[in-house]
Amino acid sequence: MKVYDQGTVTIYQSALWKTTSTIYEGEEFILLVDPTWLPQEVEEIRSHVERIRQGRPLYLLFTHGDFDHIIGYGAFPNAQVIGSEKMQHHPKKDYKLGLIADFDREYYIDRSYPITFPTIDHVISRNGQQLMIGETTLTFYLAPGHTQDGLFTVIEPAGVWITGDYLSDFELPYLFDSAKAYLKTLDQAEEIVDRHGINLLIPGHGAWTTDLNEMRERTQQGRAYLTRLIEAVRMDDALMMEQIGQEMDYPSSFTRECHQENIAIIKKELAFL
Repeated sequence: MKVYDQGTVTIYQSALWKTTSTIYEGEEFILLVDPTWLPQEVEEIRSHVERIRQGRPLYLLFTHGDFDHIIGYGAFPNAQVIGSEKMQHHPKKDYKLGLIADFDREYYIDRSYPITFPTIDHVISRNGQQLMIGETTLTFYLAPGHTQDGLFTVIEPAGVWITGDYLSDFELPYLFDSAKAYLKTLDQAEEIVDRHGINLLIPGHGAWTTDLNEMRERTQQGRAYLTRLIEAVRMDDALMMEQIGQEMDYPSSFTRECHQENIAIIKKELAFL
């Protein structure tokens, strides 16, 4: 469903996990971020892209390699793909594709395109790396913590910031990589807000915002959750760990599993936190 359509930026949000897909229309190109989830949703996005493309090259940006973000890749076979070096060398590509296959089989879903892991044409390997397309500059920052292969992207001069699975308005941190790295990524997020003229933040799940104070608050909320959870683990305070876990929105077996995974990762890293 289309939830934002202002000038050069259009945001679609899936019915599943409030996952966002963003289209940025530049003078010389079209940029599409994380097309997802259901076949009808991917087709709506594809149709929008073809309607506005007018012969311009299509760039397909993946914020990371989680299956819900790469599931629409095959519907855009002629795109130039942007992703991190860690995503290019993802150690569990087959596992991610298996999750897509399991999802589609469980819900009897047929797709009109092949399910494959993205082949990356423009590999991002360092903070501050840029890709210039005409008058537009894409500036990238590596964003590990949630996953190893996360990527922030700032589109200038528009001031659009694509944050992937960080800085959601409702999701607390999910650690599938590292608490230490996640905290450093939050530090970097604060620097990006100060360094770039950000006008629009678009997370991978949830609501966009144009409010700089809210952007900073989202960073602080993520940091507060992690620092309190780290302290609870350090003190081996089971009650405090449980109470912190209850702060997650949309409580379910999935959010409980994510919270327990957070605790397990923090325990492994405790000496370094």
